[in-house]
Amino acid sequence: MKKNIIKIAIVGPESTGKSTISKGLAQHYQTLWVPEYARYYCAALTAPCTLQDEVNMFHGQIALEEAMEMACNTGLLICDTTFLTVKIWSDYQLGETPQMVLDALQSHKYDFYILLKNDIPWEPDPLRDFEGLSDYFMDVWRKELKALDANYVEVGGLENRLQNARAAIDEFLKTVRKH
Repeated sequence: MKKNIIKIAIVGPESTGKSTISKGLAQHYQTLWVPEYARYYCAALTAPCTLQDEVNMFHGQIALEEAMEMACNTGLLICDTTFLTVKIWSDYQLGETPQMVLDALQSHKYDFYILLKNDIPWEPDPLRDFEGLSDYFMDVWRKELKALDANYVEVGGLENRLQNARAAIDEFLKTVRKH
């Protein structure tokens, strides 16, 4: 794995613009972004998601992230969500989280998280299941990030969401460069 890559994770409830913001940030910083592996995986499911599917998504997200990290030559990598999503969805949908996911949470760190607020209209998508639960999942994300002692900031805004995310990252990068 490459060293000295700053990893920025874009997280939050579904339909908060994570993929759009991740792409926009990668373009702005002229770097790579790691797509959400679970979107591809779930699109191919023909039955309800199982605990084994969650394990597969965990492994897929890690592998995709590691591959993109190796390809990254800018020192900054944008991650469209993280495998923390596996924990959150597993807990909610299946009532438990695979132990390997729990074990990896403390050791697989991101330098900075942008938690996107649920202040934009929810948009239907064949892979979205939680309409009306955005406030609940926003609270879950806050709790999970605090449990990880994660460095994060909440970002919102309908018209200026991308600019707000860039401003938060720029501020974070100033503190990193001082040390």
